[in-house]
Amino acid sequence: MSGRRNLATRLRCRRSAQPMARYDRLPPDLRRWLAQAALPWSAAPALRLWRRALRETGGDALAARARMDAAEARTLARDSLAQGPNPVRCLPPG
Repeated sequence: MSGRRNLATRLRCRRSAQPMARYDRLPPDLRRWLAQAALPWSAAPALRLWRRALRETGGDALAARARMDAAEARTLARDSLAQGPNPVRCLPPG
């Protein structure tokens, strides 16, 4: 076998992942919010939520940041509820 199978596929190729380039294209206000965020957001979901927050607040960036904070707080609360009353914490080796 040559190891070069499936070269004639009709499936579309995935785009090469360039997370830093996507991050660099984000609006400055969103990048500032992401810099202080508690969760590691990827560019696409953060931009989607940012655009929705701007649309719902009439373009007010300060109100959109407040909505981003609220969304993150909901996610953190949901994660802490999923862990139960005694969450397992990883300790550093040593």
